[in-house]
Amino acid sequence: MRWQQNRKVRYLGVFLLLGISVIIFLICNICMGSVEISLADIERCLMGRETDKTVQRIVWDIRFPRAVSAMILGGALALAGYLLQTFFHNPIAGPFILGISSGAKMIVALVMIFLLERSIRVSSAALILAAFSGAMLSMGFVLLMSHKVNNMSTLIVSGVMIGYICSAVTELVVTFADDADIINLHSWSQGSFSGMTWEHAKAMTVVVFLTFLIVFLFSKPLSAYQLGEGYARNMGIHIRGLRIAMIVLSSLLSACIVAYAGPISFVGIAVPQLVKSLLGTAKPILMIPACFLGGSVFCLFCDLLARNLFAPTELGISTVTAIFGAPVVLWIMVKHKKERAV
Repeated sequence: MRWQQNRKVRYLGVFLLLGISVIIFLICNICMGSVEISLADIERCLMGRETDKTVQRIVWDIRFPRAVSAMILGGALALAGYLLQTFFHNPIAGPFILGISSGAKMIVALVMIFLLERSIRVSSAALILAAFSGAMLSMGFVLLMSHKVNNMSTLIVSGVMIGYICSAVTELVVTFADDADIINLHSWSQGSFSGMTWEHAKAMTVVVFLTFLIVFLFSKPLSAYQLGEGYARNMGIHIRGLRIAMIVLSSLLSACIVAYAGPISFVGIAVPQLVKSLLGTAKPILMIPACFLGGSVFCLFCDLLARNLFAPTELGISTVTAIFGAPVVLWIMVKHKKERAV
């Protein structure tokens, strides 16, 4: 009884920590930058009171939608990583490692080039649909390889190779594009939250929220799946249907991220493992919301550094996430090897 009470206190503490961290970093992302904005100015902007027009534009049109987008997409990326790790029963499976993000990036780049060369406006729906198609294409190759190889390490390497091929095709196409707007895809292809608008934020919020809700409703089947496919079948879970759902949902989340921010590395791997260590459990009913909050915190923090570390030069978000995420992946691999040795 005492043990259960301590666990509940720990869970509550972790969620409070993550929730407060999201709020703090959200405020920091709005306040900090090449132009410092005080909390009083932010309050006036949010309350609709009269304030400096420049400050109002910076807050409402640039920083606020960017911070909200980083929060939503960061959460979505961590959740996609959690689904893939559950699907493959592997702690280093993630959208970036398995080449899913690169596949989505390739199709989005091709669609944008095709439409922009014909002066056709690229809508949010078209971006997400293109990214989803690319994500499913890469996932299809990964699943095909999973039937051909039994070694999980080989499967991960296959995913990395698929990612390199897709990235090479993308860079080749973008490099030889004629339109100046298309050349600007270079910054997007490195991963960036810059240029986010409220239109983008609204579209991604709808897609990510609905996907999150569906994933959360799958908490019990996912919990049974974690204990083994045989156990899940005995519990009446339709394994094939659940696996398809995990593929589609993780691909949709990855697609939403790539469509707006480009491929972002290591978040989908590192955050679920860090959150799992904080909670001390892998229960989906706790991991799903905690991963989302953890991903939001991680991406808000990394975007804050990307904008301010070498201002006015802005770093690619993947550069910063790799600095903090790669050591976590190395720690996971060493820990996993030790556990297997024991």
